[in-house]
Amino acid sequence: MKAYFERRKKEGKNEMSTINIIRNKLLARIFAVVNRGAPYVNTCKYVA
Repeated sequence: MKAYFERRKKEGKNEMSTINIIRNKLLARIFAVVNRGAPYVNTCKYVA
């Protein structure tokens, strides 16, 4: 998320809108884990 934030900041995007996007991403992940009933799997370690 930090890399995403820094990239959007370099693009000249509004900082608060980027923070809101990150909040929504986190909430979506949280609700997906709760609805599935499965533990969170960090997929970042699988990215090439």
